[in-house]
Amino acid sequence: MPYVNIKITRENGTPTTEQKQRIIQGVTELLGEVLCRNPASLVVVIDEIDCDNYGVGGITITQKRKLQNPKGIQ
Repeated sequence: MPYVNIKITRENGTPTTEQKQRIIQGVTELLGEVLCRNPASLVVVIDEIDCDNYGVGGITITQKRKLQNPKGIQ
């Protein structure tokens, strides 16, 4: 039984429930097609991670966003 774990940052109101459903459906369809598996046996988990709990290059995503956009303009 294939198991896929997708980790994304939780920011700016995304992902929506609809977006998560599309991700789960799309990944399930792709795995089923590529691996020739029954979609009912495929597991997809989406973990939403707070930007303060996710780091790249030694700093949190929150810090990284502030450095990229110091005036907070969206």
